Amino acid sequence: MRFIRELIDLPRWSKRAVSVAIDTVGLMLVAVLAIWLRFGDTVFPVTDYAIAILLLPLLAVPVFIMRGMYRAVIRYIGFRFALTVFSSVTLVALLWATVIFMLGLKFPKSAIVITWLLMLLLIAVSRISMRWLLSEGLKGDVSRKRVVIYGAGSSGQQLLSAMVRIPGYKVMGFVDDNPTLKNHDLNSVRVYGREDLASLVEEYGVSDVFLAIPSLSGSRRKAILEWLEPLPIKVSTLPGLDEIVSGKVSFADVREVEIEDLLGRDSVAPVESLLTRCIAGKSVMITGAGGSIGSELCRQVLKHKPMILVLFELSEFALYSIEQELRGSAALQDTQLIAILGSVQDELKLRRVYGLYGVETVYHAAAYKHVPIVEHNIREGIYNNAFGTHLTAKVAAECGVKNFVLVSTDKAVRPTNVMGASKRLAEMALQALQVEFKQTRFVMVRFGNVLGSSGSVIPLFRKQIAAGGPITVTHKEITRYFMTIPEAASLVIQAGSMGVGGDVFVLDMGEPVKIDALARRVIKLSGLEVMDESGQGDIEIQYTGLRPGEKLYEELLIGDNVDGTDHPRIMKAHEDFIGYEAYTSALIELEDKLEHFEYEAVLVQLKALVHGFNHTSGVVDYLRDEVG
Repeated sequence: MRFIRELIDLPRWSKRAVSVAIDTVGLMLVAVLAIWLRFGDTVFPVTDYAIAILLLPLLAVPVFIMRGMYRAVIRYIGFRFALTVFSSVTLVALLWATVIFMLGLKFPKSAIVITWLLMLLLIAVSRISMRWLLSEGLKGDVSRKRVVIYGAGSSGQQLLSAMVRIPGYKVMGFVDDNPTLKNHDLNSVRVYGREDLASLVEEYGVSDVFLAIPSLSGSRRKAILEWLEPLPIKVSTLPGLDEIVSGKVSFADVREVEIEDLLGRDSVAPVESLLTRCIAGKSVMITGAGGSIGSELCRQVLKHKPMILVLFELSEFALYSIEQELRGSAALQDTQLIAILGSVQDELKLRRVYGLYGVETVYHAAAYKHVPIVEHNIREGIYNNAFGTHLTAKVAAECGVKNFVLVSTDKAVRPTNVMGASKRLAEMALQALQVEFKQTRFVMVRFGNVLGSSGSVIPLFRKQIAAGGPITVTHKEITRYFMTIPEAASLVIQAGSMGVGGDVFVLDMGEPVKIDALARRVIKLSGLEVMDESGQGDIEIQYTGLRPGEKLYEELLIGDNVDGTDHPRIMKAHEDFIGYEAYTSALIELEDKLEHFEYEAVLVQLKALVHGFNHTSGVVDYLRDEVG
């Protein structure tokens, strides 16, 4: 068995050399055996036939090479292989016989036919025997993962160089869509076409495919992943070019397929003037600076060289984390970094910060965003999201802030939950304030789910798969929009530089994703099978039912009145709102109900204030009047 494993691990050229040597010796023995069979005697003058015997392998080996007999034939033995063997051996026999007759070499004529038959037997039996030995060796070598690298470019070759030093992996070949590379060897590893991958998986026992084409566009990467999905393999990928800055690829760079790979969104170059307009040389404040969107806003804002960057955050740990990260950033040069621990409901502190640091632009990302948590904590959700936004924006306008950008959500559109309604109230606050404070430009940017944020679905699926399942999905038909955090933050900054004030900008989130289909794809691309109703498969999908306030489908627009902008991923919505006096009166009334925990009355008022609000799950707040 050890010998077989060593044979398996030989470079391809070494395996070919072994095959040529076996054929050379075997063909000479076949010619001798044919004479013996012809005369029926083992004693005859071999030297009389030596030239003809030596000529046989000299003619056969070049023919076998030209006919592809030494190219991966051991793994692929079928009808096509049998035809190749028959035609190649027949051609060799005809050439050999022709040369014997033309040169007048001494060799029994009838023994030529016997030699042809014996050659057929030799070539077929030798290949079948080798295939069996290698397959047995593969079965015994279960400790090594058999992998294929998709992409034979520089990244794929660098990944191969890294993997040859890892004992737990064996690269069985490259797969590449470039037809000029097919059947070539790169570092002794064969390059196959896409159509060969299914055979590689079946014959070699390939369990993993590493996608090593970092230059792929999002849509192209998605198409390849969809093509790979039916195969019983785990798919991993190298990060994109924007993530590879060292110029070298190591095995540590390989990661599991993420949802952004499955979405296939092609990147759109940002408009540089929109990125810098409200930031460069200005005093900028970011609320919720330690959150998923807030922290990425901090990173991107810092790159555009503000004079002062104020981090405003309620969570001590989140504030500490983002401050330490930014202080270690190469982008922090002439920017003064200020970390403020505080609440957006603290009017005194807000006035002090705005005035002391001359804040000109505010990106308001502070919010409670988890739908079930806000459903169970209605008072705090509305206070933070609606009252806090109103106070932060009003004080900003009174202190002379020029630009105020609200990070909003698709859940504000015809909401079915308190969180969404509170975010729509936040948008309405800015729309109403715009009429009262024309010197400040209030802008709202609305988008869907961001990837990698707390509670993001893919890390949850990965964790559930690692535990053996089940994967939990709330409803078979539930769909969501998704966008990466860096893209969302970049578009928020650009949208915040557009418009004249009171604008509601909507980000193009692409096509909505069905969560059930997403779960199934994650399971398949992890090399596992979805468990069916009979219990066959690896990972079960359980449907747990919609959570309180959860919608099946999210929307981005309240109405159909929408315009394009100078940016292809940003649209402008035109939506109704109420005047500032009516709005503040509604807040006073809402506050009174919240202070007395009158949640049924709160929901009634929200329905009157927020267009399309349809709360169907009932009051589940932990502090409601009747608990149990």
